[in-house]
Amino acid sequence: MTQQASNADLDKPEEIMWQGRFITTKRKGRWEFVARARGIRAAVIMAIVENDVLLVEQYRVPLGRNCIELPAGLIGDEDASEDPLIAAGRELEEETGYRASKLIDIGEYFSSPGMVSESYTLVKAEGLEQVGPGGGVEGENITVHRVPLDQLDTFIAQQRALGKAIDGKLLIFLGAHAISSALKSD
Repeated sequence: MTQQASNADLDKPEEIMWQGRFITTKRKGRWEFVARARGIRAAVIMAIVENDVLLVEQYRVPLGRNCIELPAGLIGDEDASEDPLIAAGRELEEETGYRASKLIDIGEYFSSPGMVSESYTLVKAEGLEQVGPGGGVEGENITVHRVPLDQLDTFIAQQRALGKAIDGKLLIFLGAHAISSALKSD
C-alpha cells in the first residue's frame, strides 16, 4: 500500500469555506488550507547582475512589517492563460527596473505544502539591463536592493536586526552557506 493510498482524507470532497478575489480557504476531510482563487499562480525571479542579486523590500500586511524577498508577482490575475515567463519579465521590470534578455523556467515549487496549495514558477533572469527605477506599480512602494552575493548573509542579518522579515526563498542563495555554517557550530 502506498503512503498516498493510506491517507484517510484522500477521497474526501473538497469544500470551499470562503473565497475572496485572490485567495480561497478550503477543507478536505480534516485538513483546512488556503489556495489561490481563479487559478492564479506566481512567478519568483532569480535576477543576478554581475555578482549582485536583485532583492525587493515591501510591507507585507500578513507579517505586519517589511519583508526582504526575491522579485515576484502573480501570473494570470488579469489573463488566465498568461505565460509564466511573460509575467515574470513584467514583474521583474515593474519591481526592480531591470529587463532580462532571457528568462528561463527553472520549475514549479511549493512554498508551504502543509498549509497552502499555492505553487510558484521559479524563473532565472539573464542578460539584465536597467531600464527604469523599479519600485512597483502605484501603491506598492517597493525598495530595490542590489546586494553582492558574497555579502548576502551579512545583508540579511542586518535587515533581520532592523526587524524586517526574510522570505524563505532566499535560502536558494543561502542554502549551502547556511548548512555549512550550522555544521561548523557543532
